[in-house]
Amino acid sequence: DYELCEEWGHLYPVPREDLINLHREHLLHLLEMGDMEKALQVISRLSLTSIGQIKTQIWRCIILIYAFFLVSQVLLTLPELSRVNYFHLSSRPLLMLEQLLMNMKVDWVAVAVQTLHQLLAGQEIGFTVEDIDNLLSKYAEKALNFPFALKEKRS
Repeated sequence: DYELCEEWGHLYPVPREDLINLHREHLLHLLEMGDMEKALQVISRLSLTSIGQIKTQIWRCIILIYAFFLVSQVLLTLPELSRVNYFHLSSRPLLMLEQLLMNMKVDWVAVAVQTLHQLLAGQEIGFTVEDIDNLLSKYAEKALNFPFALKEKRS
């Protein structure tokens, strides 16, 4: 359907913004389907000015897809029956880790963090390994805070 819409865009006067949105949606669809070859073909058909206008949007889509992939990998590390409880956080991986920490699922967090460290490997997709480490440090510090003074036992 995207290709048919693109042909119509060449034959009939279609607002440029609509064509840009069409290309963006088509690329997003192809990337979601994992069809990198067709995605590259779509990019090669675009004019340089169109590429300039949509490249920021394309990269945002790629980053969002990759971030979703990372979160899906984290979800797969969780026990199957518990995944549904964290799926609503799919678009916010750091919040998912934070929720796991608050729910005292430390073992799950350990596996999830190890998975993220392997998948990120020097990349920045909306968050970094340092962001994960900072989150873990924050909660480790909170775990060591005692809200009361320890009393000495006297004999």
